[in-house]
Amino acid sequence: MSIDAIDSRGRAPQDIVAIFHASFHPTKGNLVDWCLKASDDLELDGVEFSTLPSGLHLVDRDVVYFTKDTHSGVCVFRRRRTAEQGHRGFRLTSLGVLLVKSTRPRPWRHVAALRALADSIYLSLETRGVLEPSESDWEPARVFFEERKVRRADLSGAGEWYGWSHELDNPDSELSRFNPTMHLSHLLRILGPSALTLYKHVLGRQRILIYTLPPVEAACILCQVAADFCYAAQLDPSTNNINENDPATQYYTRLKGKTQEGIHVLGMVTLNDLDKMDREGKTGRGWVACTTDAIFMDKPSYYDLLIDLTTSTPSKTSRPTLYLSKPQPQPPGSKGPTHRLTVFRFTWSDIRLWNELERILQLDGDQCAQSCCRPSSETDSRNKPSASWTDPWRIYEDVCIVCAGLWMGSWRGNSVASYSTGNGSLANWGSIRLEGDDDLTVDGTFVRNLGMGIEGCPGGSPNSKGMRRSSGMTWPAGNTGADRRQPSSSSAATRSMPQLCGNGNDTDPETNERRDRQILTTLALLQTFHANTSFQLSRLGDLLPSVTSGTPETSIIYITPKDMVSFELGPLSSLDARYLEWLADEYGAGSQIVVKRGWKDLFGMIFGFG
Repeated sequence: MSIDAIDSRGRAPQDIVAIFHASFHPTKGNLVDWCLKASDDLELDGVEFSTLPSGLHLVDRDVVYFTKDTHSGVCVFRRRRTAEQGHRGFRLTSLGVLLVKSTRPRPWRHVAALRALADSIYLSLETRGVLEPSESDWEPARVFFEERKVRRADLSGAGEWYGWSHELDNPDSELSRFNPTMHLSHLLRILGPSALTLYKHVLGRQRILIYTLPPVEAACILCQVAADFCYAAQLDPSTNNINENDPATQYYTRLKGKTQEGIHVLGMVTLNDLDKMDREGKTGRGWVACTTDAIFMDKPSYYDLLIDLTTSTPSKTSRPTLYLSKPQPQPPGSKGPTHRLTVFRFTWSDIRLWNELERILQLDGDQCAQSCCRPSSETDSRNKPSASWTDPWRIYEDVCIVCAGLWMGSWRGNSVASYSTGNGSLANWGSIRLEGDDDLTVDGTFVRNLGMGIEGCPGGSPNSKGMRRSSGMTWPAGNTGADRRQPSSSSAATRSMPQLCGNGNDTDPETNERRDRQILTTLALLQTFHANTSFQLSRLGDLLPSVTSGTPETSIIYITPKDMVSFELGPLSSLDARYLEWLADEYGAGSQIVVKRGWKDLFGMIFGFG
């Protein structure tokens, strides 16, 4: 059994409720041909589509994360060669598991053991020249299921949440080895400042869809990473181990969201999941999903933000393209599209937060020798819709983007040199370097002492700990490389997907040092997002009368663009205005915020009137 599948007590996580095998039949289509369930009441209808999405026949192996009702799941895909008539030279199969519902399901903890299990079963069939597995061939899968199936209501702690310190930086835990959150820095390098548009949609509990081409493991991991931007802030405070005396987290005791759960990670979705996407969108919890079906580009009413990973390519120095789904007015009786996609990048207000994130990324930017932080090798360019010159707010946003590009030195056209400030190397792809150091702490200036590790620089004595933040994050001061574990590798590089870091040699000191630095960098990035979230929710609590009075109160609060400056948001940005409205809807306890954005407010902001 792989070490990553075992916890600190030498025991595999016991949180599985079903194991199944899905395959593609040339005449019957996708089907589940074998399964074991902890309860007969559990339905597996539809998992065969999530585990065998379109386009996966182009790769030999992959890992797919998905959901079935309230259960998270993961499967390993294999394309097996065959000479059978009608199969076109390959058998397409997936072996997967479903996990019991919990505060934080961790399907990635089963991936390595599931890979080994699938390889052993398929190798046995290939060695014996057998095409269809018999009941005896599933015996290893039965043993796997009996060892990991759920037995206790508390799951022996497998689904609990104890904060980011325990999740990533607990030397007595194996939780961090394959944790997708470890790829946070990779996501930021891939998306650049546009990652902050994603962050606002996650905190605002919107519907987010990532479009990719196979292999899909990296896109599934990016879904989980995106959900972790604000995970600690979105949880019910009673599950978050919060010190109410800490001024940095007093907003937790004042603002309580309607959902009090993290944004839902749906994982892989297909056309078979349209009803599920619509149903989940109406709950108000929000969701993050990925798909390989290009037809979703023509269905913008099902999501609020679309991230097209297929446009990321070094040949044109492009990043993934972000599209906002905007309602389109329809005349009475018209049956035309109700929504349209609009290309969006980032707002002027994002520069401050990105400056701090980029400062942390620079310190770890030369530590990854893999291609995880580089763009893909092919492109799927799309025509960008032209801006409406009759919309003064859109004009303002476009001017801000151009000015920000000029200021940051990124307005260089499509040249390879634009990836770097130096010799044109792709090593610094995504880097935006601004001078200065912005203070993003909640309760004033905080001076980082040497060795605290917030900047990704381990130092000091082994196993020593820095300060513990109220969010559950710990800044280690020591190099605990002997206790670290390497994040998982993603699939082999193919046409459209940037790749994630692969495993190294755990006994190699250089690998241990890189792993240690990656953990510290991830914690520093999470803390930065957490501080920004804390500040904005604290400011929101000051404006809401229902929070100040302590009793629910339904009211509409009108604020001007000048008021948005107190949130460190763009005073004239339409996205930032909607972002504030999303926050009020989630945390306002019945109150609503409406940003006044008429021509009078526009001129008042520009010329200082009102």
